[in-house]
Order: sequence, then structure tokens, then C-alpha cells
Amino acid sequence: MQHFTERKAFCLVNISPVRATNADTAEIVTQLLFGEIFTAHEVKQSWCRITTFNDHYEGWIDIKHAHFLSEKEVKKWNDMAIPQLELTRELKTPWGNQIISRGAFIPFDNRAQFNIGAEEFELTSTTPFQKPLYPYELALEYLNTPYLWGGKSPFGIDCSGLTQMVYRFYDYNLPRDASQQVEIGREVEYNDILENDLAFFENEAGKITHVGIIGEDQTIIHAAGRVRVDVLTRAGIFNDELQILTHHLKVIKRL
Repeated sequence: MQHFTERKAFCLVNISPVRATNADTAEIVTQLLFGEIFTAHEVKQSWCRITTFNDHYEGWIDIKHAHFLSEKEVKKWNDMAIPQLELTRELKTPWGNQIISRGAFIPFDNRAQFNIGAEEFELTSTTPFQKPLYPYELALEYLNTPYLWGGKSPFGIDCSGLTQMVYRFYDYNLPRDASQQVEIGREVEYNDILENDLAFFENEAGKITHVGIIGEDQTIIHAAGRVRVDVLTRAGIFNDELQILTHHLKVIKRL
């Protein structure tokens, strides 16, 4: 087997599924979005084992979704890249036009033309998007996005992907999973909750398996089947359509 030297790279497609093992049939554990930096550790046939730069998540991607960079190129891109707020934008690339979605990385100054390493890109629209004042308001823009285990985009997202992506726009680099996110922030009593607090929910074994963002009047936005707004009670999430409690409240955290 040819020796592979660990290298940095960026995701060149809009969304790249990161899988648990090196197979198309393997579970999607998270996603990379365009411009996202990662470390490539090894290559097996057409698969590359990686660790994400922002949240240190491990998995396997199709190597055709990777473009390798030097350390100098990585530093230059990291110093200028921020997540895109617009739901979608068209991007001219050396391999043709493609759509990139919210959370993809673009230059902080919103310049139309930019480079990642030696590759040249051009955004066809540079009209800035007005960011909502609070995370809950931005989360509402994901309403009805279908639930996708491991998803991080407006085309499919899971509960912790929603909270991670929304809070990234407010300068909080949350870990990927709800069980990790619950370690961040300070605990808040139910009587003292405020809009934009995070609520975490447990399964029968007491493990944190779900998270959502608290809104006004004891509402909560979360990804369950689809991104939806439900009622938050002391016991957990009450689904008004089904008239049942769907998730059991464990703790509330404030960032």
C-alpha cells in the first residue's frame, strides 16, 4: 500500500457526507460543507479518513470531495473564511457552477472573487444577508427542513446540527453532538429560562440524545422528523399535533 502523509484539505462540493466507515452504505455521522477545512489521515481506495477542523469529528469521505492544501494555504483561508448566511448562493468554480448553501465557507469581506489555495472561485451575488438579532430567529428559517441523521444543511439536518450551525453565526463553536453540547454553558432553572437557551433531553437510560433552542412563551424549535416548533414543559417537549410528550427534559443551559 502506498504511504499517505497526513495533510490538510478543504471540501470542494456543497455537501459531503462524512461516514462512520469507508463505504457508501455506512452511517452518515456528520457533513462537510463547501470550504470547510479538515485533516486527512489516510486513504483507502476512494475513501479518506478525516478529522474536521471546527469540531474535531472523525469519519470517512469520498476522496473526490477533497482538495489538498499546504499549511500556508490553510492558514490563509482560515484567516479569511466565515460561514455563509444566505440560504443558497451560486458559485463559479474551475469545474463549473455549483450551488453552495448556508454554513458553507466564504470570505469574511464578501468579495466576489477569491482563492482557496490555487483554485479560483467567484460568487455570482454578493448582496449581504441581514443576520437576525438572536439565534432563535435564525433557527426559524430552518423550519420544515427534513430531519437527516448527521445533517448540517438547510436540505437536511439533525437536532445538534441545527444548534451547532445556528450558534456558529453568533460566534459559538459548539461540539457536534447533543451529548457534547450539554457540557457547554451554565445550568438554568426552568423558571428562569430565556429565549435562546438550549434545552437538552434524555432517553430512558439517562443519556442526552436531543437538543433544541428555546423561544418565546415556552416554545422550542428542534429537529424531529422535520425542524418544528413545539411546546416546552417542565417534563419535556409536548407535541400538540400528536397530543403526547415526545422528549423528556434533562437540563437547560445558557451560553
